[in-house]
Amino acid sequence: QVQLAESGGGLVQAGGSLRLSCAASGITFSINDMGWYRQPPGKQREWVAVIRSGDSTNYADSVKGRFTISRDNAKNTVYLQMNSLKPEDTAVYYCNSVTPYRLGGYEYWGQGTQVTVSS
Repeated sequence: QVQLAESGGGLVQAGGSLRLSCAASGITFSINDMGWYRQPPGKQREWVAVIRSGDSTNYADSVKGRFTISRDNAKNTVYLQMNSLKPEDTAVYYCNSVTPYRLGGYEYWGQGTQVTVSS
């Protein structure tokens, strides 16, 4: 079955950095679009970044210039490098995978990893 396993979350001071990883199994990783979402405390889940199968990327305005999404197809892993972290980045971060529409457009989620940024 499909599994997306996030890691790398933790507690960091404002201005610091973290790198999240998401290891995928059970999917043809290289053809899927991979993304990161987050859910701040008491708020709805929001989109953070996406890297498509062709390696194009997009970012939410709130993280543009601070976060970088990347993927390693040989390791079936997607990363989120987070720099210049702010307290408002505090959230549970979720990995997301979407198969191509022509193959059904199935969407999968990881279990989430907590990121806490202290001021």
